[in-house]
Amino acid sequence: MKKIYLTFLVLFSFYGYSQSQSEKNLKQGQYSNPIFAGDYPDPSLLRDGKDYYVVHSSFDYYPGLLIWHSTDLMNWEPVTNALHKYVGAVWAPDLIKYNNKYYIYFPANNTNFVVTADSINGPWSEPVDLKIGNIDPGHITDDKGNRFLYFSNGGYVALSKDGLSVTSELKHVYDGWKIPREWSIECFCMEGPKLFKRGEYYYLTVAEGGTAGPATSHMVISARSKSPFGPWENSPHNPIVRTNSSSETWWSKGHSTIFEDVNGKWWMIFHGYEKDYYNLGRQTLLQPVEWTKEGWYKIPDNIETDKPIVKPEGKTLPEFSLSDNFEGSALKPQWKFYNGMEASRFKVANNTLTIEGKGDGVGNSSPLVVVPGGHSYSAEVEMEIEGDAIGGLTLFYDNRYYSGILADQNNILANLRGWQFPTEKNTHTRKVFLKLKNIKNTVDMFYSLDGKDWKKIENSVEVSGYNHNVLSGFLGLRIGLCSIGKGNVKFRNFVYKTL
Repeated sequence: MKKIYLTFLVLFSFYGYSQSQSEKNLKQGQYSNPIFAGDYPDPSLLRDGKDYYVVHSSFDYYPGLLIWHSTDLMNWEPVTNALHKYVGAVWAPDLIKYNNKYYIYFPANNTNFVVTADSINGPWSEPVDLKIGNIDPGHITDDKGNRFLYFSNGGYVALSKDGLSVTSELKHVYDGWKIPREWSIECFCMEGPKLFKRGEYYYLTVAEGGTAGPATSHMVISARSKSPFGPWENSPHNPIVRTNSSSETWWSKGHSTIFEDVNGKWWMIFHGYEKDYYNLGRQTLLQPVEWTKEGWYKIPDNIETDKPIVKPEGKTLPEFSLSDNFEGSALKPQWKFYNGMEASRFKVANNTLTIEGKGDGVGNSSPLVVVPGGHSYSAEVEMEIEGDAIGGLTLFYDNRYYSGILADQNNILANLRGWQFPTEKNTHTRKVFLKLKNIKNTVDMFYSLDGKDWKKIENSVEVSGYNHNVLSGFLGLRIGLCSIGKGNVKFRNFVYKTL
């Protein structure tokens, strides 16, 4: 399996997040955030012995619930997707292990589901509907092995021993931490409960303040109790993490999981928006926490999210590339179809990905997408058009908002925020290469007949506005391969480069 390699010595992070070493001022043994650049929100982390696993919200992109593996918290490899059946937009999951079995609890379509596996590598079960509303389930067990799920409203339910059904009514036990009225926030919006036990206390970590909105909205809140049922005492160090000013690099920081690493050190994994790059979505961040003599966790005084941090210890992993020559007979796990996956619609063979056309435009074509993570990058692909299909390379937010370059049998088409038109006529005969070059949110578009001699089209697009504060949806801008209409599009040699 190809793997991700993220070491402090290279000048880029996950999927090509790029800043110079002089800007970051990194020294040997340090790292800089993010650890997952791009649209990787609501991280839930499980430490399983010497291994770490993370899963994120996957929304309407399927297969969903992509699990990542690391041995040092810096270097990550994709393992497998745990969800294939479409159940709606998947939000804020919780990955846990109980009695040598793995579980992911997640909300979708106004209910909550669970999938299970005997191995983290799968196979994962079909989703089981727990038939209870609310969002952001957080799992905890008591000292007797009884299981409970907390939700964003400060309530909990009991679970059956197998974790596949709810066995009690919802009971409200936590009201959150009162946010000063003079602070600029989006809303109180308590969410993302994550729980663990240390010593005699259970610790409950939640997010408050709203996921987006003002830069100073989202924050990490901590409480503790000697019982998983409360009463909960709020930490004197609240908010544990918060963006205090829009001048900071990372905005709306929240939705945290607290955990102990294999070396006995404690960490917080959470998400945040990057200033000036809201359209990358909520990126995954990491920083250490320390324990006070009174038994509270807090951020060490010398730690800032956007400054160099001493990295955890661990073994690095071989390099992973987002580029794909479509070898083998299956899609690599980083690829997702928007609005559900139809296995009968695509085929991987002979270094070619063939996708059957769908819909009459980019928005309803269910494009195949990957997550970029850099401020500046290029993406290119070779296409062959069959029948009356139209193929495309786009930057895709959702089925309403997208831009890119496309091709039919003979013409190059531009799509600017949904306005699609021929921009270069009679340029090719069904075979063509397309390229997007995104330089700090200004996107130029190119085509080529041989993949070497590139011609820029007249049209460019500015994409900074493709973000949640403008469009809603909590999404990030992704690179999409489109197959539209009646016919097929064959894709070869997808190449992604950081610039």
